[in-house]
Amino acid sequence: MGTRITILCDNTVGPLSGTLGEHGFAALVEYDGGALLFDTGGGATLLPNAERMRRELRGVPVVLSHGHRDHTGGLLPLLQHAGGREVHAHPGVFAARYALRKGEPPRAIGMPHDETLFREHGARFVLESGFREIGPGVFLTGEVPRTTVFEQGDGGLFRDDAGQVPDPLPDDQSLVIGTEKGLVLVLGCCHAGIVNTIEHARARTGIADIYAVIGGTHLGFSAAHQLEETVRRLRSYRIRKLCGSHCTGFAGAARLAREFPGAYYPACVGYTLET
Repeated sequence: MGTRITILCDNTVGPLSGTLGEHGFAALVEYDGGALLFDTGGGATLLPNAERMRRELRGVPVVLSHGHRDHTGGLLPLLQHAGGREVHAHPGVFAARYALRKGEPPRAIGMPHDETLFREHGARFVLESGFREIGPGVFLTGEVPRTTVFEQGDGGLFRDDAGQVPDPLPDDQSLVIGTEKGLVLVLGCCHAGIVNTIEHARARTGIADIYAVIGGTHLGFSAAHQLEETVRRLRSYRIRKLCGSHCTGFAGAARLAREFPGAYYPACVGYTLET
């Protein structure tokens, strides 16, 4: 069947009537030999959207890209509704997280529940930090080395509600799928930076060709110089499909669509990428 990636949760919805949007991300990844759910959205839309699209989630393993609630909020409802399963994540996924924006009170944005409650509802956590294969030709990046000078991430994220301890989000990880057309990368928020993530995937797999990148790029929260440098570097990869979701932001998506005509696609709820 090749590989099929279906967006189940995103900030925006596509033409499929009856689907719902929320600030969050989740994608069902189906490949030869299995399937997995990459992230679970914020908690309000995963189950109704999966039902509307007739996607079966019972028994499907979960991968968490990082420990923010807009990617993990749907995990408990999923376990309660469709039973226990393996959950692949980084050991730091349960760390305390806060967002501090100018003029706003601090907001807790980490995992919405503690590990014990998830385990009580059938989550079997597989917590590892390194690059690893989790299915035939399907890999998790683990921690992504931060080697670029321009991918500085989001300065408004902290480990404490006083804003004294910045959160570099070392648990940020992405999915890498080897296909006959080249690598396909599935991103959650890509706090590590899309260029850092691509370079890590190429180095660990030994495959240079990038066929597609789909998911959140965090360019909606990045400084202007980061967007400029990111666009410049992305051109060099000759990516055939660049599918932006979630934290790419409207301005970032518009810029990518202009810079990569015919290659950029808005990956909203219902969008499917097949290889």
